Amino acid sequence: MANKEQGTSTIAQNRRARHDYEIEDQYEAGIALSGTEVKSLREGRASLAESFVSIDRRGEVWLENANIPEYFNGTWNNHAPKRRRKLLLHAAQIAKLIRQTQAKGYTIVPLSLYFKAGRVKVAIALARGKREYDKRQTMREAQDTREAQRAMRYANRRSL
Repeated sequence: MANKEQGTSTIAQNRRARHDYEIEDQYEAGIALSGTEVKSLREGRASLAESFVSIDRRGEVWLENANIPEYFNGTWNNHAPKRRRKLLLHAAQIAKLIRQTQAKGYTIVPLSLYFKAGRVKVAIALARGKREYDKRQTMREAQDTREAQRAMRYANRRSL
């Protein structure tokens, strides 16, 4: 029997999502993939930069515009790099997401793509878009905490 991976290993992250959106709730979703997509992901080749999550009329959740490049050693039945991929969530979670996205300014964004116990998972989040001044405020707070940490490190070094 094949030895399964233990723990998690990150494949791709959507850093832009944390910058552009204020994260409210996070969910872990499975993803329906073909064999060549999984092989490409095991090589660490994926991008969530321009991807988004949508819910169709039938209540199915889809990851769209995520780039998983073609598997190099694939044959004629290789996958399309930017095809829609179905996300696997519980019905109660989907109903909750539908209710919450009805509110103004809320959307669902993918945060990261990772392996968990040998299976590919996607971390998605219910998020509200930040305004420009919110982004500047967040950057200013991060810079202030970095400067405070630097000052503390310098002060501790001098006391020795």
